[in-house]
Amino acid sequence: MDTSALAAFLEEHDFNGVVLVRKSGGTIFEHASGLASRRWNVPNTLDTRFDVASITKLFTSVAVLQQVGKGNLDLELSIHHYVDALEGTQIPIEVNLLHLLTHTSGIRDDADEEDGESYEDLFVDTPNYRFIDTKDYLPQFVNKEPNADPGVECRYCNVGYILAGLALEKVTGVPYRQYVFDEVFAAAGMSDSGFYDRRDAAPRIAEGWDRREDGTWKSNIYSYPPIGSPADGAHVTAADLLKFLDAVQDGRLLDAEYTEEFFSPQVEHDEETKYGFGLEFDLNEDGTVRSYYKDGMNTGASGIVRHYLEQDIDVVVLSNEEDGAWDVITEIDELVD
Repeated sequence: MDTSALAAFLEEHDFNGVVLVRKSGGTIFEHASGLASRRWNVPNTLDTRFDVASITKLFTSVAVLQQVGKGNLDLELSIHHYVDALEGTQIPIEVNLLHLLTHTSGIRDDADEEDGESYEDLFVDTPNYRFIDTKDYLPQFVNKEPNADPGVECRYCNVGYILAGLALEKVTGVPYRQYVFDEVFAAAGMSDSGFYDRRDAAPRIAEGWDRREDGTWKSNIYSYPPIGSPADGAHVTAADLLKFLDAVQDGRLLDAEYTEEFFSPQVEHDEETKYGFGLEFDLNEDGTVRSYYKDGMNTGASGIVRHYLEQDIDVVVLSNEEDGAWDVITEIDELVD
């Protein structure tokens, strides 16, 4: 990979965030630029904690699979068995954890972005600060008509991970965020990761800002819930994301069976992509896996963690702008080829 070309690309573009590239376990490129706080003119650094949006789903998947491996959760048992509040709702009895983690449940999202709905619009009439505990999200989607029968189609669904998080809380008796902090972050040595309430003061947190059409900047403080959930919103450094991948690969978070399953495609999303337990798999023309990754995007947040198999290259791109990461991700993908 031509890291000088990547450095030149970042120099030419107004990138707000962090890039970390590793080959065969050794760092070959790292870069931080832009502002963590536009209000206070604080720069981004390599140890800035970013809202990683839907990359959070990786932590939820591992947490759930830990409990599956221990026999406390069953991937094929109805989610109704674990979440009592679903009785009398539109969530089909046939939906199970396997469906939820692989986006094949058929349930309708709280904001169906494939249908053009906006996640930010959910909080125009309903205050975002009402969504703190995992159960608080249920009224947003449980009475919506499903898109399809369970297991019929693969359609990305945020709230599937809300239900998976509730199942995790049921069998462990521990709130989702505390469980992930103890059994995923701490176990993986991710000492710079957590779930930080954006209403509170916390060190080294990148605030989310997006540019309006008139060139001014808008904070994301009211755009979605103030603290993360099983679907999104963890705050993680670039280095900690690679620690997470290492910990899963080394078998420190999951047993041998579910370590293998975590890094294996489970369902076909389209001709070029398969989904796994949180991870997505980019395919070569012959159907083999070119890379596995998880990206994420929210108002004021975007990023990816990715591993290229043949080149043994790991990439993290994190930005505290909704559109900030994508040009860099595309450029790196072309440079890897």
